[in-house]
Amino acid sequence: MRDIITLACGTCKRRNYTTTKNKKNTPNKLEFKKYCSFCKVHTPHKETK
Repeated sequence: MRDIITLACGTCKRRNYTTTKNKKNTPNKLEFKKYCSFCKVHTPHKETK
């Protein structure tokens, strides 16, 4: 039931992280504040395809 999703940096748009989520419980897109090794700073990472 859990699907693998990719998280992309909000600043440079690079896909840095993967995680899983249950689409039945959380139908909207996830957003986490994570470290981007390309920007070298903590930025918001949003769910992408």
